[in-house]
Amino acid sequence: MEYKENILDYKDYFRLRESVGWINFSKEQAQEAINNSLYTVIAIDNSQTVGMGRLIGDGMYGMIVDIVVEPNYQKQGIGSKIVDMLMDFMDKKTPIGGRCSIQLIAEKGDFYE
Repeated sequence: MEYKENILDYKDYFRLRESVGWINFSKEQAQEAINNSLYTVIAIDNSQTVGMGRLIGDGMYGMIVDIVVEPNYQKQGIGSKIVDMLMDFMDKKTPIGGRCSIQLIAEKGDFYE
């Protein structure tokens, strides 16, 4: 599995959300949201994007959103790795002596401990 930063595109965003039955936003809304993300991570297997996650916020507050892993790739630690990368990014961005607050938006299900 390969993980890449800040190259999430609308096509993969739309397809991954659809793969788990999530309702998509308009292309314009989604593209603006992707463009305004602080940080994005995608997981790639055999040149196919199979997972994604976004971090949005202002530097003091961060929100983890759009954590999606294709159903055939779930339960392999991909989502956890993406969340870890998003949290690490926020930690590295926080100055010495500063602090940050990270929230997670999640759908119903047994995804997170």
